[in-house]
Amino acid sequence: MQITQNTSTQALTKGQATTELERLAKEIAYHDYRYYTLAEPTISDEAYDALRLRNQELEKLFPDLRRIDSPSHRVGSPPAPEFEKVKHRRPMLSLDNAFSEQDVYDFVTRIRRFLKFSENQKIPFVAEPKIDGLSASLHYQKGQFVLGATRGDGQEGENITANLKTIRDIPLLLQGTNFPENLEVRGEVYMGRSDFETLNQKRIANGEQPFANPRNAAAGSLRQLDPTITAQRPLKFFAYTYDALSGSHDQTHMDILNSLKKWGFSVNPEIEYCEDISHLIAHYNHLQMLRSSLDYEIDGVVYKVNDLKLQQRLGSIGRSPRHSLAHKFAAEQAETILTNIDVQVGRTGVLTPVAILEPVLVGGVMVSRATLHNEDEIKRKDIRIGDVVIIQRAGDVIPQVVGPVLIKRRSQSTPFVFPNQCPICSSPVIQEDGLVAKRCLGGFNCEAQAIEKLRYFVSRDAFDIEGLGEKHLENFYKEGLIHTPVDIFTLFERDQQSLTPLRTKEGWGSLSARNLFEAIEKRRNISLDRFIYALGIPQIGQVTAKLLAKHYKTLDAFLLATTEDLLEIEGIGLNMASDLVNFIQTPEQIELITSLKKQLSIQPYFEEAFRKSLFTGKTIVFTGTLTSISRGEAKAQAERMGAKVGGSVSSKTDYLIAGSDAGGKLKIAKELGVEILDETQWLKIIHEESN
Repeated sequence: MQITQNTSTQALTKGQATTELERLAKEIAYHDYRYYTLAEPTISDEAYDALRLRNQELEKLFPDLRRIDSPSHRVGSPPAPEFEKVKHRRPMLSLDNAFSEQDVYDFVTRIRRFLKFSENQKIPFVAEPKIDGLSASLHYQKGQFVLGATRGDGQEGENITANLKTIRDIPLLLQGTNFPENLEVRGEVYMGRSDFETLNQKRIANGEQPFANPRNAAAGSLRQLDPTITAQRPLKFFAYTYDALSGSHDQTHMDILNSLKKWGFSVNPEIEYCEDISHLIAHYNHLQMLRSSLDYEIDGVVYKVNDLKLQQRLGSIGRSPRHSLAHKFAAEQAETILTNIDVQVGRTGVLTPVAILEPVLVGGVMVSRATLHNEDEIKRKDIRIGDVVIIQRAGDVIPQVVGPVLIKRRSQSTPFVFPNQCPICSSPVIQEDGLVAKRCLGGFNCEAQAIEKLRYFVSRDAFDIEGLGEKHLENFYKEGLIHTPVDIFTLFERDQQSLTPLRTKEGWGSLSARNLFEAIEKRRNISLDRFIYALGIPQIGQVTAKLLAKHYKTLDAFLLATTEDLLEIEGIGLNMASDLVNFIQTPEQIELITSLKKQLSIQPYFEEAFRKSLFTGKTIVFTGTLTSISRGEAKAQAERMGAKVGGSVSSKTDYLIAGSDAGGKLKIAKELGVEILDETQWLKIIHEESN
């Protein structure tokens, strides 16, 4: 039987229905692309609705034939119990920020230095609006959308495939035929200003709380467990890059954007190809003037090196790519009254004054609190309780007090007096030499410090213990159940002997108590980098914790770290090294770590996958001037080959790479019998190992 648009769905066999559903999916996807991406529809609304109705009828008759790219996903799917985790194939990195033209000049200078480019060598860039939305990763197989995830922590996100399928700008089936078989597209989910206003009007009319700004509205919509709710929200998507395992022939970032458009994605129309810095700055100024007239929120401009081979050479440092930068717009400001100054105590005991404000709208967000940083900052700006103050959101995110409006100051106002005792535990407050901040000496005896230390210890990037939220930690601390991190791992044993076990307490039961104990038990095994991060050492974040774990391999070796040894690790300076050594040599910390070792199995550092080479596991030191590549790129090459890059020559050094004008390190290497390679030999081996 010849199937036509008028052929009754009831008359189709299962095989014919399969063919018809495939045709409908492709045809509806094409018309979605014409309407939502190109704004050039080729059929009437009635004809389009007829196609969708026919698809719906067939899926009712043959529910098991519903396709991955079915148009019916646009109206949502059954609610999901929770979002499962998705590990990104490649990390979703965050961008370094620039707030001035000088920052942009410095960014380009760093790139030239890394690539060993002269001043007259051109480095074309692409400048694109920085959408104030939520990053998302979309996976396609053979042109079909099969998986979508949030950015999460950059390494791991949440599976929100069903919700992303409801967004009309996201093609369920790619257009054209020249797309890679396995494709990952990244972009930004956002909500337009006009759509945001309409949505809030509806929410107010229904007696619901309005969203604070379009980004919050988009975030709340995208993370609904029920995709039918997401489908009712006017979300949109701009694609900005892709990654393919094979089948890509694009050479530049502009090529990537053009390919994305051909495959059916919306790409921001305000993207500009820029030959030099002056062009970048000009486009930044243009977008800043255009900002208020756009129907979507932007908070800056992203600059990307256009040449993909240069992007690959530049690589990344920490969580940020070297080839890209976010140039943020100037902060928006507003006036309000500072009604009080609340001095808070943080995890490390630092006292931080916080301005309590009469709520004021700044850049679309209602602000009622803002940090005042420290006592010196209050004195320098002469900020007083009762002042009319100017508030701005730094980088359009963090509220801060710019200063008082002196002509509006009350005659009876007096300077703020900073406390000399901890406002929480009344312990003495000290100001260490060379530091601006004052610090409480209470440690775990200070409730504010203890709860923050415990919260940090169990946080997602540290021990990641589910069920130990801030409220529970606060209650456990007050009840004397958990005083230090060690108490977390002895809680079950003590609970078994208690006359008032956890399951009998208000808000708990047998199931919730058992779940908590199981969650704690699962975390007795932990990687070294997570353990180091969880300790809360000043200045030691995730990236540095991984560097330390990679360098020392085991906890025992790490605990013997010296300032001299630490300074050999790239990215660790004298202040950070001093803080770290002081921390691990403090009697309180020695006792804590010793006790934790008895409760935990701390796994030695496991080297992540890298290209096996002659240099795998070897220690390499660079000296002298390299002429073909920069020192930074050479170090990055060595690390990609599995080597450890040292800062000084010792008996543990395997290779010294000597550039021109090599000095004392070369002499020491010869005396120690270290193998020495010149730049030409180094590059030849790297080239051979890479192919």
